[in-house]
Amino acid sequence: MSSRSQRVAYFCMEYGLDLRLKTYAGGLGILAGDHLKGAHDHGYPIVGLGLKWKQGYGNQSFNENGKPQTDFRSYTYADDVLEDTGVEVTVSVADEDVHCKVWKTTAFGNVPLYLLDTDLPGNPAPLITDRLYGGSHEDRVAQEIVLGIGGVRALRALGLDIDVYHFNEGHALLAAFELIREKRAAGASYDDALAATRDEIVFTTHTPVLAGNEQHPLDRLMDLGANNGLTRAQLKALGGEPFNMTVGGLRLARKANAVAQLHGVTAQLMWRHVEDGAEIAAITNGVHHPTWVDSEITAAADDADALWAQHQQNKEALLDLVERRTGTRLRADRLLIGFARRAVTYKRPTLIFTEEERIAPLLESGKLQLVFSGKAHPQDAAGQAIVAELAAFSEKYPKGVVFIPDYDMEVGAAMTRGADVWLNNPRRPKEASGTSGMKAAMNGVLNLSTLDGWWPEACDHGANGWQFGDGFESPDEDLLDAHDLEGLYDVLFGEVVPTYYDDRARWVAMMQQSIADTHEPFSVERMLQEYDEQLYTASAPAPAA
Repeated sequence: MSSRSQRVAYFCMEYGLDLRLKTYAGGLGILAGDHLKGAHDHGYPIVGLGLKWKQGYGNQSFNENGKPQTDFRSYTYADDVLEDTGVEVTVSVADEDVHCKVWKTTAFGNVPLYLLDTDLPGNPAPLITDRLYGGSHEDRVAQEIVLGIGGVRALRALGLDIDVYHFNEGHALLAAFELIREKRAAGASYDDALAATRDEIVFTTHTPVLAGNEQHPLDRLMDLGANNGLTRAQLKALGGEPFNMTVGGLRLARKANAVAQLHGVTAQLMWRHVEDGAEIAAITNGVHHPTWVDSEITAAADDADALWAQHQQNKEALLDLVERRTGTRLRADRLLIGFARRAVTYKRPTLIFTEEERIAPLLESGKLQLVFSGKAHPQDAAGQAIVAELAAFSEKYPKGVVFIPDYDMEVGAAMTRGADVWLNNPRRPKEASGTSGMKAAMNGVLNLSTLDGWWPEACDHGANGWQFGDGFESPDEDLLDAHDLEGLYDVLFGEVVPTYYDDRARWVAMMQQSIADTHEPFSVERMLQEYDEQLYTASAPAPAA
């Protein structure tokens, strides 16, 4: 078969396609959305499988005590957003039949995305597709039964022939169990069915944070019917006890990939104990230019004056959004640093405030403006505490700190276009990729980041952005944080602030270099080409005679 004749089914728990479709929580979903848009733009025969989340991930707000809270509401969609395919499939959850309606969208410049929905009259468990990442551990397994087993059955009911099943994270793993069941129903032995299924699956692993790699007790999987005909011993052989979804993904795939070059090294070390696991390649994420990159910035990149003028327009647009959402008006002539991402401890959103007395004078004067945004899972107490702390700093330093509530695609686009600097300070090597930094760099926003995720591949310190920490790693988090904090302050006070205020020509030259160094190498087009060459066609089954 030729490269692009490999028909791919892409499974993911979330998709960030557009602000109007509430089916995403963060970077995993945004990547999945860009994957489907890029496939449409560049002619890859891919379809997406996901779930139609009735209440999405929730809306972030603050109560009268300044504490973050998550509000949920049910969404309905117009026919031009979601199309009723007329197809329903059935899965079994805890020995009860659950009917799943299949919706379709191609409304956002994407290849077809099919979303399964259990919110149907008479269903014994209609709330399975209620809230993204919501509910109990049992609810999560039920969601994964619908996504994986239901997803394969939806493909069959829709009459779609598939060559490769791409699991974006372990949530989709149960699709492999359905593929095995089909082959055994056709007369294959378990071993033969397993081998044939493995030859059809590729797997992308994301988070290097061990706790983020989902696992379930075998009893839970058996009781809910997630095993789909596999024995307890077969489950244990694939994913261990408890059953680890990433381990299962590696053992059920012909090939796997990490999402940045450093992440490839990290993932290989992290999962080196998995016997019979797939080889883990490294395919760095990319972003969809039409969604995230200002075409006017790209057009102006060779003209320093035009580039600066367009950036100022984008900055004013961000200031307008900040004022609309928070009531605070920041200044266009002052350095603005943006930080927007999921609120989790390893990303250290509050690192810059650690020695507050050192940063306070710049914030009090407004010479330095920090704009934050990000959500934490409603049940993540540590993440919610981070959000509350950032909101408190915005009250304390009204000239210098703003927190934009309810982080979404609109906020992400405005910030990665309108900030002057993009701050990123995860504990290396905990960041898998970090595509927000790519978006910023392509828009001429200069990255200031630890050497984690994608940034080691792009950073040319002082030429297209800055790094701090020098790639230092340590299992002692206090030591690592102290080391990186000193590096952050050294670069911020010694290089970033003086360059912005005292050397405009150099600043704009760095913006130009940032765009030149990242626009194509970190595009979704490049990413898809590598997936096609390294995963989709590598070791693919030979065409039928």
